[in-house]
Amino acid sequence: MSRHKGFSSEMREAPDRSAHDLAEGGADGSYDATARIVDPSDPGQEEDTAIEAALRPKRLADFPGQSKVRDQLGLVLEAARRRSAPPDHVLLSGPPGLGKTTLAMIVGAELGQPVRVTSGPAIQHAGDLAAILSSLAEGEVLFLDEIHRMSRAAEEMLYLAMEDFRVDVIVGKGPGATAIPLELAPFTVVGATTRAGLLPAPLRDRFGFTGHLDYYEVSDLETILRRSAGLLQVSADPAGIAEIAGRSRGTPRIANRLLRRVRDWAQVHGHGAVDEQAAHDALALFDVDEAGLDRLDRSVLDALCRRFGGGPVGLSTLAVAVGEETDTVETVAEPYLVRTGYLARTPRGRVATRLAWEHLGLRAPEGAQPTLPMGDVGRLG
Repeated sequence: MSRHKGFSSEMREAPDRSAHDLAEGGADGSYDATARIVDPSDPGQEEDTAIEAALRPKRLADFPGQSKVRDQLGLVLEAARRRSAPPDHVLLSGPPGLGKTTLAMIVGAELGQPVRVTSGPAIQHAGDLAAILSSLAEGEVLFLDEIHRMSRAAEEMLYLAMEDFRVDVIVGKGPGATAIPLELAPFTVVGATTRAGLLPAPLRDRFGFTGHLDYYEVSDLETILRRSAGLLQVSADPAGIAEIAGRSRGTPRIANRLLRRVRDWAQVHGHGAVDEQAAHDALALFDVDEAGLDRLDRSVLDALCRRFGGGPVGLSTLAVAVGEETDTVETVAEPYLVRTGYLARTPRGRVATRLAWEHLGLRAPEGAQPTLPMGDVGRLG
């Protein structure tokens, strides 16, 4: 999948580095399936990774927003502690950057157990998973990021491991092959996925608790930014925090990254403090407008309105018009545009709403798609 240049590669929703570092292959695209234990205080981490890890809340009580998921997960963990037993397996779903990895680390911290981290793309063979599972100590937490991208053979092995705490290791081939059962110490799987619909039903059913994370309210993002500014030792006033929060697309990861870029601008061009003017000028430099839309978002809307008269237009045609891959438009730009009511998906193609025309400073034609209420956005097709 190609990614658009500039702001997007730095500040768009991207998979959590802590869970994907080990899944980043070499030039040949190969993966390292070895799970590792994460220690945020490890001085060997890359600077950006260390900063993101330092900004993560360490306890459930410090986790802002997502109150329903937080309360439900807290109940599951507290009950498990009182039983002195591992909790049910946990599945966390939702768009990137909302805190799935952070909650996985919190599960380990609340249970007083280390967290073993790997990812779906890193597990392409059942043997890879068997090696990880057999090395888990009793009560340990296994975090599987992008769990929907595991191979089918590994998924089938995981079913049995999660339910019966054993795996069958196949020795030999053909008629002479023998299945040797390997008992496992009780453990807890925390799975994270951005596309829960791709998980097979048998795997979803093995999770005793499923939590869906949604985009954050601006007030919650302001709370996160105030905490992050304190940890980064950045002077920030309420107006500057509010300006950044309003452009963060409801995503804490983007909010924290925008805060760091505004801090950089303030140190180089300003007075070292994150105020409203510094935030406004810095975000203009990084091509983030007042609605949180970036270059790709505006390119999609501009092509849709100016070149195709507001649509409907097919996704592939729209992608060619903006010079991007179809997957990039569909998975990177479209979800936020649909959610915020700038774009609607219909059986005939993508359609710009009146809000999109107004955002570009254009006059909407007669019969333009009305902006839908939030609950109806994207449900036309």
